[in-house]
Amino acid sequence: MRGWRRERGTVRGGFEQQEAAVVRGLVRQIDEMLRARSDEAPRDELAELTGIRTGPSESPDDPVLGRLLPEFHRLDPDNPTREDLDSAAALRSLHEPAVLDAKIGVAAVVLETLPPDGGEVRLDEEQAAAWLSALNDVRLALGTALDVTDDMPDELPEDDPRSPHLSVYHWLTWVQESLVQALTE
Repeated sequence: MRGWRRERGTVRGGFEQQEAAVVRGLVRQIDEMLRARSDEAPRDELAELTGIRTGPSESPDDPVLGRLLPEFHRLDPDNPTREDLDSAAALRSLHEPAVLDAKIGVAAVVLETLPPDGGEVRLDEEQAAAWLSALNDVRLALGTALDVTDDMPDELPEDDPRSPHLSVYHWLTWVQESLVQALTE
């Protein structure tokens, strides 16, 4: 990837075909997970009449999805009260649909603006912000799947099955950092 750069009100970057395939594939996977979660939302007549959607009240079982959709109300892990559990469920049910819409929306921007065969990407400010958010979601998901921690080395032994994926994680970190630098120039 050629690093991002700002030119005349746009941010430009270039992706090789394989790089574009990796980014598109990862963003598509996140998009599919989020859409599946959105489809789990309960359907009720009141939501259809008022337009106020509700989402699931339970946290996702999948740790990757749980990282992308964290609790809206932090619980005391040693002593969760019924009131706290009810508040957490209500907040999730009310706010998760909007979070899902936003995350699905930023994924769509990446998929719309990144050519499948690679090439130059030109983004306006709003699209660049969407890219930052989508890249962050991919990195959160990948980091959770790989169990990335602060004390994890930059490289893992070759026999560690996470090793090639950790390289992708570090590359995505660089892509995101390059975009942030271009936006702040």
